[in-house]
Amino acid sequence: MKTLIVAATEMEIAASIPALVENRMDYLVTGVGMLATAFSMGQNLRERQYDLLVNVGIAGSFQAQHTLGSLFKVRKDHVYEFGAENDREFIPIDQMGFGSSIYSERLPERPMSAAFYQLPYIDGITVNKVHGSEDGIRRVFEQHGPNTIESMEGAAFFYAAQKLGLPCIQVRSISNWVEKRNVERWNIPLAIKALNEWLIAFAQEHAQK
Repeated sequence: MKTLIVAATEMEIAASIPALVENRMDYLVTGVGMLATAFSMGQNLRERQYDLLVNVGIAGSFQAQHTLGSLFKVRKDHVYEFGAENDREFIPIDQMGFGSSIYSERLPERPMSAAFYQLPYIDGITVNKVHGSEDGIRRVFEQHGPNTIESMEGAAFFYAAQKLGLPCIQVRSISNWVEKRNVERWNIPLAIKALNEWLIAFAQEHAQK
């Protein structure tokens, strides 16, 4: 199964690159954000064919009970607040009839490694602005509930894969709780370590499928 690993930054997958190369997996570093992800994937996938796309990276969690460094697979990802305001009401683009704000994983027909199936599912939102205020967090709770994670690329990744009809999965490692901004409580190194331990295991097992 020809597989492409997609990450926003090289930092997030640097420790796994030797294992990816050894197990004949390609990798793509897109840059941060939805625009960079969509453009980079479109450019890359125009020239190459894959059986599976895998988006990996760190994320913030709105659920205070999540442990930093814990891993989740994302079932659905929403482009956050993609639509219009009607005074205090928010109208998603889906309801306006101009497109979709929700994109989902698509599993390949062939089974993948146990490293993937053992992870719990969660839903995500994709943002242009990482949340760090009480008002912003409250709005997320109202629209999506607290059991949600946020990234800056996930929905764009799913969107590109969907447009090309390609199987796709997303795995995220929790680097911080989403709260009033306090970077002293973040642990990006721990999240990256956990993510790469998982990715190396996935690459080794997946290559045998």
